[in-house]
Amino acid sequence: MGYINFDKNQLVNLEYALSRELIRSNRAGSYASTTIIGCNTRKYHGLLITPQPAIDNGNHVLLSTLDESVLQQGSEFNLGIHGYPGGVYFPKGHRYIKDFTIDPYPVLTIQVGGVILTKEMIFISNDDRILIKYTLVDAHSPTILRFKPYLAFRNVHILSKKNMYVDRRYEKVGNGIGIRMYQGYTDLFMQFSKVPEYVHVPDWYYNIEYLQEKERGYEHLEDLYVPGYFELPIRKGESIIFSAGIKEINPTYISKAFNTEIKKRIPRSTFENCLVNAAQQFIVKKGKRTEITAGFPWFGRWGRDTFISLPGLTLVTGEFKLAKEILDTMVSDMDGPLFPNMGEGNRLAYNSVDAPLWFFWALQQYAGYAGENDKIWEEYGKKLKLILKGYRDGSIFGIKMNDDGLIKAGEPGKALTWMDAIVFGKPVTPRMGMPVEINALWYNAVMFSLEMAKLAGDKSFIKEWESIVENIPASFTKVFWSEKKGYLADSADDQQTDWTIRPNQVFATSLPYSPITQEIRKQVLSRIRQELLTPRGLRTLPPSHPDYKGTCFGDQPTRDLAYHQGTVWPWLLGHFAEGYLKLHGKGGLDFIKCLYAGFGAVMSEHGIGTISEIYDGDPPHSARGAISQAWSVAELLRMNHLIRMYDKMK
Repeated sequence: MGYINFDKNQLVNLEYALSRELIRSNRAGSYASTTIIGCNTRKYHGLLITPQPAIDNGNHVLLSTLDESVLQQGSEFNLGIHGYPGGVYFPKGHRYIKDFTIDPYPVLTIQVGGVILTKEMIFISNDDRILIKYTLVDAHSPTILRFKPYLAFRNVHILSKKNMYVDRRYEKVGNGIGIRMYQGYTDLFMQFSKVPEYVHVPDWYYNIEYLQEKERGYEHLEDLYVPGYFELPIRKGESIIFSAGIKEINPTYISKAFNTEIKKRIPRSTFENCLVNAAQQFIVKKGKRTEITAGFPWFGRWGRDTFISLPGLTLVTGEFKLAKEILDTMVSDMDGPLFPNMGEGNRLAYNSVDAPLWFFWALQQYAGYAGENDKIWEEYGKKLKLILKGYRDGSIFGIKMNDDGLIKAGEPGKALTWMDAIVFGKPVTPRMGMPVEINALWYNAVMFSLEMAKLAGDKSFIKEWESIVENIPASFTKVFWSEKKGYLADSADDQQTDWTIRPNQVFATSLPYSPITQEIRKQVLSRIRQELLTPRGLRTLPPSHPDYKGTCFGDQPTRDLAYHQGTVWPWLLGHFAEGYLKLHGKGGLDFIKCLYAGFGAVMSEHGIGTISEIYDGDPPHSARGAISQAWSVAELLRMNHLIRMYDKMK
């Protein structure tokens, strides 16, 4: 039995099985995703989802699902399952699944009477292709497998409906067919390792329901196109591999491709291995560009998420060259002192006050892990100076340094920090003025720059900035600290100070350069532990606050109102752990080890083998949001690295 395993009792329970999802991506940005029983519950689910540069460069679902049937003695047993309105599921093929394991890739064992069939799924890392291997373990009479592909050919954010524009033609290729539903798309090649019989009977299947979209308040009914079906006889002990890709493959290479891919996989035999395996899936290479996808299945590249995730996804695992490629890609997209918050190409948005400051932190981590301190100023000094000068002298969105050395930012209607939810045109947490983490990051950025400038002997920079930075700790403490309250304010402006207890103050305890004393850090961490800490990360608001939302569920406005108003974020735990270990040393290890180990249970709860974006603030802290989030995985990996580092200390 593998580290992650599901038995028949769990698999036949739809409420249980439909809430557990699989995700596998490749370096090209393509992915496959579905539930553990193969029933799609999201518009983002599919067996082959790949970018379509000729259309919009977004991800598009080509092959939605593949229904398999076992044919024996004139009877057909359909192994597929689809949801329909009214809570109807048909044809209920999940009843035949006997066992499911995922080490290192998904393997289902299926039993239909005397037929025992295994189904192994591999998504190719260097090709936009999924391979599914079927092995007939046992059978007592001649057996035929039938395969019925359900096609969508649409952007992941938009559902397909029956229409008259579908190109019903197909071309015969080696052991299969090539097909393209609409002009502009790449062809979809469906092939087998063995010669099949293909029967072309084009038809539409209507009103397939996606339960997760319905619960989230979105359009949730889709029509899918089935061009026909394939049939192949299979003998006891024989294996047949199905391939779906955007390029034709020589059928004789299909089996080799499957076996080669297996050797590349990190076994998901432990919690840590699951994290390392998951970490690989966020890296995307587009020509000379290397990027981090913020989360699956709907996020693209985000600036702050990239910098926050980079150390855990690359440096902890020793991939220094990869880390530098990502940093350099981001630098190429700078506009003045700002990095893009989201978007790509000519659709970049720069509405993030923290992304440039997280760049300093990511570069700081890179320098430490890779031992590149002596090269940082030479390679990145001009960009670091550009950012610091832009923040000091003023930039868009009201970003500017005050006379006391602190940074203010914000405009009406804008949400510039990571707490960026907007409902009906208004930020839920506007945080205009001086947010606490922005100023903690600012102090760290200037101090790191001075450290690098001193190594490089840049006397003019040192002279210019030393006098500025020396006043920041006193200014920071004066504005944000309350001895009476015992914690840091979340933000402040000329009119008022927001004393809401939020996790943003944790960064003042964790960053390499902190503007507060050890005693203040001790009280801050104590308050965070008391009010915000959960087994799944830090709450964004304490339960005692009148605006607290204990669950993040419902339509988009409802979810956005809860997103940063009590919802738990795992990525914050990395900085809590770092601050805590800096304060308590080895004496704090047992506590942090316990928090880290507690995440082992989530490997089989939502996104299988990975960490979700968010969790409910209320127990049992159910997983919500994206099923696999880069900074959630990254910060747990970094947390584990910190544990090992402190374990080695005398």
